[in-house]
Amino acid sequence: MDKIEFCDENCIHKDLLKIVNEKMPEENELYDLAELFKIFGDSTRIRILYVLFEAEVCVCDLAEVLNMTQSAISHQLKILKQNKLVKSRREGKSVFYSLADDHVRSIIALGHEHLTE
Repeated sequence: MDKIEFCDENCIHKDLLKIVNEKMPEENELYDLAELFKIFGDSTRIRILYVLFEAEVCVCDLAEVLNMTQSAISHQLKILKQNKLVKSRREGKSVFYSLADDHVRSIIALGHEHLTE
């Protein structure tokens, strides 16, 4: 394991910290961002998103492809929908789900790229 290194002397670089403080988002924005990333912290939700990368599908399709119950899928979809990562539309007796926008795909793609570099 790499050793964490420390400065040999305490020296504050006020000019750099001024720039950082000007760019730093508000605390509530940082909290919301951390909460968003928690949503991506569940492998079932990631698997659902990967399916939705390829096609708009209903809960039945998701349950089949992921070998899970519709109830378990619905629970995860509710969380994804509440966090504006997926959207739904009704067609007759079926409800189809898709990615809310391309940002979702980008977030996952960047994370995957980071892991595989």
